[in-house]
Amino acid sequence: MLSSILAISAGASLGAVLRWLLSLGLNAVWATMPLGTLAANLIGAYLVGFLMSLLEAHAGMSAEWKLFLITGFLGGLTTFSTFSAEVVAILQSGAYVRAFATVALHLLGSLALTILGIASYQWLK
Repeated sequence: MLSSILAISAGASLGAVLRWLLSLGLNAVWATMPLGTLAANLIGAYLVGFLMSLLEAHAGMSAEWKLFLITGFLGGLTTFSTFSAEVVAILQSGAYVRAFATVALHLLGSLALTILGIASYQWLK
């Protein structure tokens, strides 16, 4: 149990730091849309597709690695709460089309990149 908790904690810490760095570097690029959160969610979507395919193919990989990568790292990297807060802030400013575009980019982009992650693994193996 302790090794699982440590694996999740280590992965989550690294994922959260990467998300923070993405926000620092990208949110200033385009003030009307928080690109850091979008990048974190899209990167996470791609990686979850790729890693789930990898882990399925290598069933012997330890549970701690799976917890580190998926639950920890990707859980810390991706964020639904920040995304929700950003969309609500956009809605409160009256920019309804921009809010809808933000939701569409996150949702459709994440689905497309998860599929791409799965396809990438299939292509590389």
